Amino acid sequence: MKKGIKTNPRLVSLIEELKRVAHEHDAAIWRDIARRLEKPRRNYAVVNLSRINRYSGENDTIVVPGKVLSVGTLQKPVTIAALGFSKKAYEKVSSIGKGISIEELIRDNPRGTGVKIIV
Repeated sequence: MKKGIKTNPRLVSLIEELKRVAHEHDAAIWRDIARRLEKPRRNYAVVNLSRINRYSGENDTIVVPGKVLSVGTLQKPVTIAALGFSKKAYEKVSSIGKGISIEELIRDNPRGTGVKIIV
């Protein structure tokens, strides 16, 4: 079977940055996210806000190695970093919490402390 090659330059640079930061700061969470993003796109996580609300606490930092969708409501102020957000999901997250990119989370928290992965 032929190995797929990523053609999205943003995704390629993100995976490289995740691996570099994981090695420099000995942060296994970034290595795990990089491995998940190296897989085919059909295996990326697609997470609804209801799941994030169910499995997170107040002021948690959540990373989604995929896309966040708007089904459900978010009732707690959380910071969500994801590869992408649907338009409605981003609006709902911004009204109560904070929606950022994975690159921003890496810059803010290179050690990955207190970050939860939700898939």
